Amino acid sequence: MTKNKLFLLTFLVSFFSTLEARELPNFSDLAEKSSPAVVNITSSRTVKERNAYGRGFGDPRYDEFFERFFGQQPRPSTPRENTRPVISTGSGFIISEDGYLLTNNHVVADADEITVSLGDRREYQAEVIGADERSDVALLKIDAEDLPTLDIGKSKDLRVGEWVVAIGSPFQLRFSVTSGIVSAKGRSIPNGSDSTYVPFIQTDVAINPGNSGGPLFNLDGEVVGINSQIYTRSGGYMGVSFAIPIDYAMDVADQLKEKGYVARGWLGVSIQEITSELAEALDMEIPKGALISQIIEDSPAEKSGLKEEDVILFFDGEEIFYSSDLPLTVGAIRPDTEVNAMVLRDGKKKTIQVTVGELPKDPMMAFNETQQNILGIVVEDQTEGNQRIFIEGVKVASVDPEGIAYKSGIRTGDIIYSLARVRIQNVNEFKDVLSDLDLEKNTTIGVARNGNKRILSLNLSK
Repeated sequence: MTKNKLFLLTFLVSFFSTLEARELPNFSDLAEKSSPAVVNITSSRTVKERNAYGRGFGDPRYDEFFERFFGQQPRPSTPRENTRPVISTGSGFIISEDGYLLTNNHVVADADEITVSLGDRREYQAEVIGADERSDVALLKIDAEDLPTLDIGKSKDLRVGEWVVAIGSPFQLRFSVTSGIVSAKGRSIPNGSDSTYVPFIQTDVAINPGNSGGPLFNLDGEVVGINSQIYTRSGGYMGVSFAIPIDYAMDVADQLKEKGYVARGWLGVSIQEITSELAEALDMEIPKGALISQIIEDSPAEKSGLKEEDVILFFDGEEIFYSSDLPLTVGAIRPDTEVNAMVLRDGKKKTIQVTVGELPKDPMMAFNETQQNILGIVVEDQTEGNQRIFIEGVKVASVDPEGIAYKSGIRTGDIIYSLARVRIQNVNEFKDVLSDLDLEKNTTIGVARNGNKRILSLNLSK
């Protein structure tokens, strides 16, 4: 190789290395400036356990071993009740110098004691000012002054593809920094809770257990989200994570601080996705919007004149592209606010003025606007008014044609009398069993139709 070629090669390597370094962001200053206001949170609670055996392990195999050496000991005639501590860990961040901070509700839920650890090793006991299960946001307060704080940004200004950074304590590895990009905005995650009212930010930032409640930053060092959930089949990071938009979280925090609870907008409808087949039947060129399949009696939707089979295309100026967009939009509106809804009715567009109501605290009273359980169905208790009761169970009020239940053969009007081999008598029992399902395994569901019982397979793992 000649000297000229060697010089050219060296120049090109240096040039492209410099170019690459200039294009990739450097997170060092952001991490150094922001870390002091990020905290580690440890919460503890005591749970009770019933031990039917009267001696340490609560297992007859070990009792037999001890009896062999120490002789048989008298056992209590009734089970012994033991208690044990349960420790949860997560992250959080300080939003005011006088000690207010944000984290996830699931990090501190039902805690007897909450300890907040700062980066300088100071520790404080925290008080829960308010917590909202639906959004998974909790507002805490520690007794301290002149604390470092974070700058709050605007999540609505985030763009897909933009760089973002997370700081938290995954696996108790305190104040770890990870980075990635915004993968999507406005994600609805039907996961069996009420979190379908949260327009999640999806990222590919590495988030793991312990990151929950920690801040998500833009490159200006402003908080744009609260890291909340991951999609995983292993329990660890798999490339998809979700954050609560900071605009939404701060509104929740303000309401918690002001009145101790969060008021959300509510229509009182059951909706479903528009398929290609439905779009053709409804004289629609493009399958988009939210199709109203059922309306609660005396609800805001009924009072405003909305009707079943209306397709909501715009609500309060926001386009409803997917059915899941509607509850995100409605939930963000304060109750008693008047807005316009553009609907498609009988092939013609119509604007209807709607007065938004307040979402009931009982999610079943809210009629489950977006089929928010993982099966994609809305269920209701049987009454003499909706069906003469021959078989105990819950009645299927509506079915998402794209959901797991529909694909398994469940239809509107069916009676679900068992789930995962557990008998179901009412909606609360259905919800309890549903929340405990192992999403990695298929299970069974007992369905009655026209008085005939059948056992169907629910393909949860697909």
